[in-house]
Amino acid sequence: MKKTIIIKKNYEFKNLFSKGKFYYGKFIHMYIKETNKTYNKFAIAVSRKQGKAVSRNRIKRLVRENYKIFEENIKLGTSILIVINKEKDINEISYYDIKENFERTLKKANVWVD
Repeated sequence: MKKTIIIKKNYEFKNLFSKGKFYYGKFIHMYIKETNKTYNKFAIAVSRKQGKAVSRNRIKRLVRENYKIFEENIKLGTSILIVINKEKDINEISYYDIKENFERTLKKANVWVD
């Protein structure tokens, strides 16, 4: 299992929003920035407008679990910020919807390694 660092600082989020490349999917959007580090960075952003804390935490757990599955297939030195699509109702999104969308978006971003 690779070592992944969780992005927590506000300036790191701003850096990914401004300098990261944007990729969209049906349920999740990604900002991806490739660096020359030997580790990956990961963050999830869910707006308060999406729902109550229980719903937001549920969707973050699902995304985190999918990231753990695909962590071995992500290129080293990649910073990923996942934003949940605001048009979709997060209570209706399932684990498998996120899994399919996550994999497709990573392949679209060319950070997928087999």
